[in-house]
Amino acid sequence: MNRRDFLISSLAAAGGVGLAACDDHGASNMPKAPMPTTGPDGRRLLPWQNWSGYQHALPAERLAPQDEEELAALLQHSPAPIRPVGAGHSFAALVPTQGSLLSLRNFGGLKAHDAASLTATLGAGTRLGDVGPMLDGVGQALANMPDIDSQTIAGAIATATHGTGRALGALHSYVTGLRLVTPRGEVIDCSAERNPEVFAAARVSLGSLGVITEVTLRNVPTHKLKRSVWLEPLDQLLERFDELARQHHSFEIYYLPFCSSAVAIAIDPTDEPISPRGEEQDNDAVMQMKQARDWLSWWPGLRRRVLDLATQDFKPEEAVDLWYRIFPSSREVRFNEMEYHFDADALLPAFREVRKRIETQHHEEFFPIELRVVRGDDAWLSPFQGHEVSGSIAVHRYHAEDPLPYFADIEPIYQPYEGRPHWGKMHTLTPAQLAGRYPRWADFLAVRAALDPEGRMLNPYLRTLFGLA
Repeated sequence: MNRRDFLISSLAAAGGVGLAACDDHGASNMPKAPMPTTGPDGRRLLPWQNWSGYQHALPAERLAPQDEEELAALLQHSPAPIRPVGAGHSFAALVPTQGSLLSLRNFGGLKAHDAASLTATLGAGTRLGDVGPMLDGVGQALANMPDIDSQTIAGAIATATHGTGRALGALHSYVTGLRLVTPRGEVIDCSAERNPEVFAAARVSLGSLGVITEVTLRNVPTHKLKRSVWLEPLDQLLERFDELARQHHSFEIYYLPFCSSAVAIAIDPTDEPISPRGEEQDNDAVMQMKQARDWLSWWPGLRRRVLDLATQDFKPEEAVDLWYRIFPSSREVRFNEMEYHFDADALLPAFREVRKRIETQHHEEFFPIELRVVRGDDAWLSPFQGHEVSGSIAVHRYHAEDPLPYFADIEPIYQPYEGRPHWGKMHTLTPAQLAGRYPRWADFLAVRAALDPEGRMLNPYLRTLFGLA
């Protein structure tokens, strides 16, 4: 038994249950999923919920068209609002509808590829976890990936999903063309040269313009990556953050609340022989941090001492493998999330404020906080638009505990930095605030209105977000 397991089990054996163990941390406030029921026509309606269980819906129709012809007909005639759904990995209320829930599960796979241009066209319903073997089989690789790979390509680009790296953009920044079916049944092929305004809007669209069926991506040659993970004193790691972000192909850190150290992860191309990643330890570690919170949130100094001792046994980890086996990680502990993006110069000042707020006001928090950097791009609703490099801070709350008070206290910290939220994650910005932070906001709304004048793709959340409620 290592020191971490010994300390945690010793606390349990000693009955070290503090006052916080009597607190449900808002679990009783969490929304409850609807029960199955019967619709007006006698058919059974089945509830939907997202991955974390926070967002729910009881749609009147569940659609899974077989081809574009059927999709076009369904978009014109199915009960609205019509909302596309992939893996349900968005924490914002992008999907919930009382109308029609539309799956792209029949729009998957590798459709075409070009070895000379290193491009590949994929069905928009393809899961990121399935893309790796497909592209590797034709000698290609995604330039970057997020650390969760269960999302569909369409869902990932619609919400500006990203990985990390100063020279690496979000997934949508590698899109060179896409195919869109509008609520009027039109099929539009677009790129920077063909229907450029639709392309600029559709690369990050929140699923509000219609349904994307195919995506063409600009890729890189398939390759191996080396992943290095180590623990370092947080203050020291923050001093070196910019240096490490420039030094490594991909770099991020995880701040462990009420611990003096943080986890650093660096990924770089390599020619070293394959040495696969071992068994995932992150999920167990998160639950052990929850145990420390449950027992010791009432005594932060002792909690820090216990976590510092427990993490002394952490040994640096290295793994070498094909790119798609290195980027993603298993995320089995469910959570809700809020992530904001800023100009990279604001990342560390904003984070220091977040850390201070957590350690003085939020002793209930235990989930690691993630810091990343992302290259800018020019998609109209990209949170990285207009920045050479953006910095990102993601805060999480355990899925069974109410995230709203915590997020509401952290979110104002980001506003002086003109922060932009990740579209798939929780935030409370108003249409006026968003219009002030996105120079092409009005242009996007104009394209949306032209493609979907009746608002068939707009659920109540999107109507409010776009100022159309």
